[in-house]
Amino acid sequence: ICLQNGMSVFVCGETASGKTTSLNGILSFIKPKEKVFTAEDTPEVRPPQPLWQQLVTRSSGPVEGRVEMFDLLKAALRSRPNYIIVGEIRGAEGAVAFQAMQTGHPVIATFHASSVQKMIQRFTRDPINVPATFMDNLNVCLIQMAVYNKGRMLRRVLAIEEIEGYNEQAGGVLTRRVFNWDPVKD
Repeated sequence: ICLQNGMSVFVCGETASGKTTSLNGILSFIKPKEKVFTAEDTPEVRPPQPLWQQLVTRSSGPVEGRVEMFDLLKAALRSRPNYIIVGEIRGAEGAVAFQAMQTGHPVIATFHASSVQKMIQRFTRDPINVPATFMDNLNVCLIQMAVYNKGRMLRRVLAIEEIEGYNEQAGGVLTRRVFNWDPVKD
């Protein structure tokens, strides 16, 4: 429902928790005729939409020929896509992603954080520095983790949280958990 209605979704988790796999899985819920741009360091995102433009960073060669994630996101914004998908937000490009959301562009991305609280902490501090009042531009945060069950490593969505908004009286960003994984019943 979120992706069919132009909402921004972040898939968060620790290393090897299955973030990119989940991201690729949910992209099929974007309407087929939407214009999709992906921006990545390593091309791993594979949206099924035919109007897909893949942008990839270039970190080798002369300095003036390098293309950073920040540059890719700025270029994507100029093309007015229906969705911007970031393979992994690591730094200052996170602020550009939130600027894109503020201008009405849905952003779907992966990010290293083990909870919605840690995601908010990382985005609102160096090097990203998104003001906490901007966090309500993100609609949903999906939290994943690699868990062990009977000696097998499994990747699971632990929680899905809706970002309700910033409330100064409540002390920050308000979220509401809409899904919680039950490890007993899996």
